[in-house]
Amino acid sequence: MDALDVSRWQFGITTVYHFILVPLTIGLAPMVAIMQTVWVVTGNEAWLRATKFFGKLFLINFALGVATGIVQEFQFGMNWSEYSRFVGDVFGGPLALEGLVAFFLESTFLGLWIFGWDRLPKKVHLLTIWMVAIGVNASAWFIVAANSWMQHPVGAQWNEEKQRPELKSLWDVMTNSTTLAAFPHTIAGAFLTASTFVAGIGCWWMVRNMRRAKKLRVAVPTGSGVGSTPAVADDLAPSMHGKTADQLEHDARTLYRPVARLALWIMIISGIALAISGDQQAKLMFKQQPMKMASAESLCSTETGVGFSVLAIGTQNNCEAVTHLIEIPNLLSFLADNNFNSTLQGVEELQAEHVANFGPGNYKPNLFVTYWAFRAMMGWAVGSGALALLALWLMRRGRIPDSKKFGTFAIWMIPTPFLANSSGWIFTEMGRQPWMVAPNPESLGAGGGLENIHLTVQEGVSRHSGYLVLTSLIIFTLLYGALGLIWFTLIRKYTREGPAAPVAGAAGGGPDDDGGPDDPSTPEDGPKSDEPKHLSFAY
Repeated sequence: MDALDVSRWQFGITTVYHFILVPLTIGLAPMVAIMQTVWVVTGNEAWLRATKFFGKLFLINFALGVATGIVQEFQFGMNWSEYSRFVGDVFGGPLALEGLVAFFLESTFLGLWIFGWDRLPKKVHLLTIWMVAIGVNASAWFIVAANSWMQHPVGAQWNEEKQRPELKSLWDVMTNSTTLAAFPHTIAGAFLTASTFVAGIGCWWMVRNMRRAKKLRVAVPTGSGVGSTPAVADDLAPSMHGKTADQLEHDARTLYRPVARLALWIMIISGIALAISGDQQAKLMFKQQPMKMASAESLCSTETGVGFSVLAIGTQNNCEAVTHLIEIPNLLSFLADNNFNSTLQGVEELQAEHVANFGPGNYKPNLFVTYWAFRAMMGWAVGSGALALLALWLMRRGRIPDSKKFGTFAIWMIPTPFLANSSGWIFTEMGRQPWMVAPNPESLGAGGGLENIHLTVQEGVSRHSGYLVLTSLIIFTLLYGALGLIWFTLIRKYTREGPAAPVAGAAGGGPDDDGGPDDPSTPEDGPKSDEPKHLSFAY
């Protein structure tokens, strides 16, 4: 059994698991901060409820994200020891900054946010969640910078004695052109993920409340004298804890609709930003990693005015046997450099160049995976756009949809940006194979040993027994599967419980602040009296 293949599978599986959670954390933190800001500025109780509701879901996602991320760094030493030796002097810098600066920032202020309800002044408490949002996005910058160095190494010098690159300029590493292109695309994808998550849940609850209110009014006609009694409401909608039809509709109008509209507009903005940043990143990749982009189209030979195929059939790891279907003429050339008639190199010509520069070997990535991951990335993102446009149309001019099909559609669209993000990551990583550290085209012939800064996966893997790595692969897959089940179960449980009404004295603020509006009403799913107030919203 080949340790290389099993090690690649293990890293791929664990990273895809982890990357399901990461974009949601990055995007949801600032969205919760925005909700809390609206509450602090307006005093509108609905936004406080939304803050606590989605804050609870954020905490679940953050905790599982940390748990699944710990293994990632250890894998570098366990399965990729030669890679760690080769890049450690450069790669360690961004990772250290991510752990010591960004993660410390976000985890510290997250603790203050959790425990600060009813203890800190409202504005100070609001600052803590904004610091969390800054921290998670700073983490993204450092990780993207580290990954971008693997895609396009800069800021390093070659140590001939140690046969490895060493850090020359941390600034150059952190401001790598690949980082500057990839970071906006990553953040836009994260905001699209989080806003789709919030919009899907908000639309589902809005529809659910309107339908239950309608059922309640049909069952107990207006004027009967019993239509608003808690007993009847409990019979028809026990999960609503005695809410009347008017209360259900009020929540739909004042809580779920505004939250959903906020998320939907963020979806529109982030979707546009995603397309623009993706276009810029693609143009850069055509220059830095032309093999990846040629593989994305299964482009065998150099052509002028290259089209973009929506579908292809054939044996795609043999690009000569591929037939492109539904092709958009000249589009790929335009994506490369805004010229419909530009000439693009094909896989075979690039393979010959690589052999001439780096010696014998197969430098082609898996064409099948690269081709379809590129299309899956774009295709799944369309799901979010469909939800945004449909929902905004249905909610125009103050309308509140009550179609069960729309509520179901909103929930089913939530996974689409997660799938798009995962597909994009798979395309990015599989498209640069067989390189772990791809060569920088600008370094070839530059002298000083810079042309030596590259590493293949074959060179970077640890010399383990394949069966030993297979054992850890099975263990990690089962463990991550269990964590994934826990994540889904908790998210589903607390989503279905819905927002709790504020508990008197627990709305935030400290001794010098009123802490927000007092509401003695019984919460839908609020804490019991013996629970600590500062943690009550998290249960």
